[in-house]
Amino acid sequence: MNFSRIIKNHLKEHLVTMEKLEAHAPFIEDLAKRILASLDAGGKVLLFGNGGSAADAQHIAAEFVVRYRQNRRALAAIALTTDTSILTACANDFGFETIYARQIEALANPGDIVIGISTSGNSANVLQGLQAAKDNKCLTVAFTAQEGGQCASIADLVFRAPSTITARAQECHLFVGHVLCDLIEEATCEMIAKKGD
Repeated sequence: MNFSRIIKNHLKEHLVTMEKLEAHAPFIEDLAKRILASLDAGGKVLLFGNGGSAADAQHIAAEFVVRYRQNRRALAAIALTTDTSILTACANDFGFETIYARQIEALANPGDIVIGISTSGNSANVLQGLQAAKDNKCLTVAFTAQEGGQCASIADLVFRAPSTITARAQECHLFVGHVLCDLIEEATCEMIAKKGD
């Protein structure tokens, strides 16, 4: 087994994919502005996904609530992937595909931003969560891999990571999440500074 070749292939795939993200800069900027507007209006960001995408949802939510790089006020974000009692009760009583839709029904308000993360774009629970969010008049956002899947036909906005490889798409999702955190944090700190003047 050639470890060096495998490592180099991963690096090459990663770099090629990340270079393609520059074309998505307008999408990222637009989404950051929409999230800021929602937060300013008292809204929140709700995130969910499965497996690595669940971890990304939790990662991004934590940086909204706690901090990314700067100390500032907490920003309202919830990962719907973390409450094991809700997840297991809902999966047991109504089916695993309902675990996010049920929480959206309970927690989402019109104007909230709901981000469903699914590299395939076809995860049943993500699809139902996004549909429940649309029914609640939230702005729905799907993070998918290049193909988009069924999420692309449900969500209001779709970030299609420029790769069909799951690992590369997930790397793009987290990268975009970090850029969003940075943009929103910077804008929030600027607004607080202006209010203090």
